[in-house]
This record gives sequence, structure tokens and C-alpha cells, in this order.
Amino acid sequence: MVASLTKGTPARLIIGFALPLLIGNLFQQFYLLADTVILGRILGVHALAAVGSTGSLNFFIIGFVQGMTAGFSIITAQHFGARRYDEVRASFCVTIVLSAVAGLILAVAGVTLADPLLHLLTTPDEIIADASRYIRVIYAGIGSAVLFNLLANTLLALGDSRPPLFFLILSNVLSITLDFVFILGFSWGVAGAAWATVVAQLTSSSLCILYIRRRIPILVPRRQDWRLARDDLYRSLRVGLPMGFQASIIAIGSIILQWAVNSLGAVSVAAFSVARTLDLVGILPLSSFGLAMATYVGQNYGAGDIPRIRLGVMHCCAMSLTCSICIGMINIFGGHGLVLLFIGSDKEEVADLARIFLSVSGSTYWALALLFIFRFTLQGLGQSLVPTVAGFLELIMRALAAIVLTRHLGFFGACIASPLAWIGACIPLWLAYRHTIKNLKTPDGADRKIYPEKP
Repeated sequence: MVASLTKGTPARLIIGFALPLLIGNLFQQFYLLADTVILGRILGVHALAAVGSTGSLNFFIIGFVQGMTAGFSIITAQHFGARRYDEVRASFCVTIVLSAVAGLILAVAGVTLADPLLHLLTTPDEIIADASRYIRVIYAGIGSAVLFNLLANTLLALGDSRPPLFFLILSNVLSITLDFVFILGFSWGVAGAAWATVVAQLTSSSLCILYIRRRIPILVPRRQDWRLARDDLYRSLRVGLPMGFQASIIAIGSIILQWAVNSLGAVSVAAFSVARTLDLVGILPLSSFGLAMATYVGQNYGAGDIPRIRLGVMHCCAMSLTCSICIGMINIFGGHGLVLLFIGSDKEEVADLARIFLSVSGSTYWALALLFIFRFTLQGLGQSLVPTVAGFLELIMRALAAIVLTRHLGFFGACIASPLAWIGACIPLWLAYRHTIKNLKTPDGADRKIYPEKP
């Protein structure tokens, strides 16, 4: 059920909201790890490398979808915090329309440009055919990802983080089952893994729709809610598009990095792929804290409680930094063994390279923890300029590391690209947060208006 984050102890509310997000994301990564095991052990290292080589291209589109729909939902969270329930429904209708248009454009562009992009990235000849089969299916089914993300983010905006968790768990069980059916039963190869993902997302979306219709009446649109006003469209686009482009900007840096790794050969690509999969698992608790802050800040900003926002940021920083240190230690001291679990003990060269990646990233998770908190806090306040500028800094630093350091330091140069980008982007976000929170005050305790009410 919907829940207000405007009352109660911030630390308890934030961790209570973040925990279902973390569990859901862990199950999502569990599915990705299952993909890694199936591809690596059944179809071989080349199949694993083929899917891994599409990771940055996948993130380029999926990241935009996640950022855009999260931005749209921030407007919904602000309305909910201010208890303007008619505006909650209206903003949800705006989100549906804008997301549908974006999904159609992304599907057409993705399928059309998939092969040229793979060639541009100098994907090794021995894996490019499988890479194309995989990413074209993912792009063709991008509508399923758009639908699930807009529904899940809307539920999160209302403080309801448990239903998306349950639906995601169920869909991931289905995904793993379909992996075996499509890959082993139907012999669809890497394309089978992509189809399993699309079907799982459609399943999650269907469950979200049923839940909203039955349990969240304030989200069920009425006829008058579909009268989309120009101002409502503008407000959503003003927040949603920059957040989507910000994710894509970051992804461009990842694409350049993937290009640099591809030039090192299939072994390096395989090591980078499996290490990045494990790295994403380690990052999940940190990103979950960040996502929780977006909803927490959005609701409290809508309610006009600025001191409560400051307190929540302090609590979240303490929890996330502690978590980052613990996860980093696991990566540094246990990374090699974890890699061997997924690729087998006979691929020691791949495991050695992957261990380097995990050690470097694990030692700098503290910067990523702060980056997530400051970025999502600013976004929860409806600010997009500084997070976008920080995204450009991530792009520049990751690209420079990929082009320059990989050439001179090989695989190690690729490993330090993301940590350098995290630190470089964290600095302006921290400065922007300090400036913003210092000047974000409500005079005489009056409710802050997000924007002037319509006459």
C-alpha cells in the first residue's frame, strides 16, 4: 500500500523503503548471474563474451528508460507529498503518454542502429553475430522495459516498494525457467536469453497493472485525467528527459570503455563481462539507498519540510558508506573465488583479470555511495542541471581512461575508468547539494510551493 515518508524516523523509513528495492534488484541480478552461468558453461566463453559486449549498448537504452520514468515519477512523488491526489492521477497519465511515445521511438532506433553500433565498437568477429542476435531482441522488446519501469517507479513515488519486489521475484523465476526452455529446449542460443528477459518484463508489467487497478485507487485514471495540459507535459519533460539523457550520457562513457576492452580480445571481454556482472551486484545496495532518497526527498519537498530532507541525507550517507566498505572488502578478498564459481576452474586467465577489476572497483565504492545519494537528492528536488553536468564529467573521465589508460596499461586501465569517473562526478554533486540545501528554506514555516497553483 502507499506510504508517506514525511513522518517518522528518516533512517528507519529510508532503510525500510530501500530494503525491498535491494531485494528486488538482487533477484534481478540473480537472473543476470543465471544467464552468465548458462551462457558461460553451456554455450561457452564466446557466447558469454557476445552478451557481455552488448552490455553498454543495453545500458544506453535501458538507462535512458529508467532515468526518464524515474524523473516522471518525481513529479508524482511531490504531488503525493503535498496531498494533491487529483494531480497525482494527472501526472500518472502524462507519464503513460510520454513513455509510450518514447518506447516506440527507442524500439525503432535501437533495432535499426544495433548492427552499425556493434561494428563501431569493433566487436570481435567471432562474437559479433551472437551479439547482434541478442541486442536486436532486447531493443525490439524495449516497450516491455518501458512499461514495467514507469509502473514500478510510480508505485515507488507513492512509497509502495514491496509490490514491485514481489512481481520482480516472480518474473525472475520465470526468466530463469525460460532460459532453460529457450536455450536448451528450443536451441535459440543467446537470443533465447533475450526473449526470456522480454517475456519476464511483460509479466511484471501485467502484475503491476492488476495491482494498481485493485489496490491503488488514487492512480486509476478517470476520463478528465487524460486532458493533458501543456504545463503538465512541460513539468514532466523538464525533469524526466534530463534524467534519461543523463543516464545515456553515462552509458556513452561505458560504450567507449567497452570499445577499448573489445580491442583487447575475447578473453578480456569475457573477464570484463563476468566481473561487471558481479560488480553490479555489489553496487545494488548503494543504488537502492539512492533511489530511496529520490522518493524520500520528493515527498518531503512536496510537504515543505526542508530540515527533514537534511536529516535524511545525513542518515543515508552514514548507512550507505558503511555498506560500501563491507561490500568492497568482499570484492577485494573474495572476488577471485566468486568469478571461478561462474566460469569454471579451467579459465584461470579470465578469473585473474576479473579479480583485478573487482579489487579496483571495490576499493572506491565509497565514492559511488555518495554520488548516488547527492544525485538522487538533487533529482528529488526537481533539479536536473547539475546531475546532468556531473553525468558529462563521468563521460569525459571514463572516455579518457578508456582511450588513454587502456592503451598504455591494458586491462588495468579499463578497470580504473569507472572509479575515476565516480570520484570526478561526486565532487560537483556534493558542492551542488551543499549550496542547494543551504538556500532551500521555507519562510516562517509556510508550505513551499513546487510551482504556482493553477488559478
